[in-house]
Amino acid sequence: METTSADAHDPDAHEPGTPPPGGARALVIDKPGTHRLVSGPRPSPGPGEVRIAVHAAGICASDREVYDGTRAAGYVRYPVTPGHEWAGTVDAVGEGVDPALVGRKTVAEGFRACLRCGRCREGETSLCESGYDETGFTRPGAFADALVIPARLLHPLSDDADLSAAALLEPAAVVAAAVLAGGPLPGDRVAVVGAGTLGLLAVQMLAAYSPGELVAVDPRVRRAEQGLGMGATRAVTPTEAAGEAGRYDLVVETAGAPSTADDACLLARRGGRVVLTGMFEPGARGIDPVHLAVSQLTVRSVFGAPSSAWSHAVRAFDAGVIDPAPLITHELPLTRFAEAIGLVGSGDPGVGKVLLRP
Repeated sequence: METTSADAHDPDAHEPGTPPPGGARALVIDKPGTHRLVSGPRPSPGPGEVRIAVHAAGICASDREVYDGTRAAGYVRYPVTPGHEWAGTVDAVGEGVDPALVGRKTVAEGFRACLRCGRCREGETSLCESGYDETGFTRPGAFADALVIPARLLHPLSDDADLSAAALLEPAAVVAAAVLAGGPLPGDRVAVVGAGTLGLLAVQMLAAYSPGELVAVDPRVRRAEQGLGMGATRAVTPTEAAGEAGRYDLVVETAGAPSTADDACLLARRGGRVVLTGMFEPGARGIDPVHLAVSQLTVRSVFGAPSSAWSHAVRAFDAGVIDPAPLITHELPLTRFAEAIGLVGSGDPGVGKVLLRP
């Protein structure tokens, strides 16, 4: 990785890997497989904007796609500073923004919705018709010391919030969108397919709805069993789950594996609900249309989260309904990005959520 370094003859030189006085660092991916850590002036917020001192930013599979060059065309713009899962503190505000926000712990929505189109006016800001535009993919993200974003996207947190845990509120908002779409009812039999970050957050959130049964499904037994401490009543492998086809009122799919969309539909009872949350890659197995029609399933998909789901997730976090902290297994500095992105792509079942700490 190319990094800035201090000059021994420069009186303003700073320690390598740390931001210069009054400046800030940012991790930049110029093109797939190429990254560098740059230093420059600390950005200033413009009208309607705030500047965030980033506390922590999570790395997820979509960031790995950006680095590998496998993210779908139109959903990334190089060069880019990734980082769409983050938490931090407001340290400056632009013209027209309430100065009382300075010092507030916060997270923020990533989608830059237009707020004018038909979908936005219906409250479906993740379906904005003005085109895809998201922090960390088409706009500079939080793999940096500082981040400038529109103040309207903020979701302030309580003063005692754990900012490392709060960095997982972006995936929690996606899960909230899935749960709200699924409409869980007390006593429902519920299955969560996948026990990664999304899946275990889904288990926590669904447990609050008092399901009659809440099953975590994952071939990684250790990960599925982690759900038992988060509200799941059972942990099973996909092979074991296949023997329970047609059992569940609600199935929330979070894995994005080649077969899990079809698997989720097979687990649902006749007339049941299925929500697809995982990010599928080309070649994934499709849903059998005959089974879909005959079983009269309701199938929804989720990509990102509207403002309402963000509000739901933040309230659940502040109330202690969800606790993302146990999902974090690694926290590394920006200077160790190569190691961090390698962990995310390693397939090691012991790797959960990896955070970068500026």
